[in-house]
Formats: sequence, structure tokens, C-alpha cells
Amino acid sequence: MSTVSIDADIKAKWPQGQCSYSPGSPEELAIIGIDLLVKELGTEAARAFVSQVFEKYKLADIPK
Repeated sequence: MSTVSIDADIKAKWPQGQCSYSPGSPEELAIIGIDLLVKELGTEAARAFVSQVFEKYKLADIPK
């Protein structure tokens, strides 16, 4: 298992507001990305998008 750390400053803007994020791990980055997808696409479209991404890894041999 590898350890990945992230050093990023993300600024997101939309008509209703803005946010800043500083994820430190892949998990935090994923939560931010999913949150932004839901804001942009809505819950069902974001779920469908994420499902498509996971489909490509369904049969892949990904080391843990």
C-alpha cells in the first residue's frame, strides 16, 4: 500500500457562492470532487458519472 499526500489549494465559484478547499489526502479530494459534481450536475447525474468512472476499474487488478 502506498501513501499519497496532496498539497493543493482549490477555489471553486458558482453563481450562488464560492468555496476554498485544501485537501490533504485522496479521500478528502474525492469528497470535494463529488460535492462539486453534485452542485454542478445534481445528485442523480453525479451518481451516474461516478458509476461510469468505477466501471472502468470493475475488472482491473488494482493493488491495495
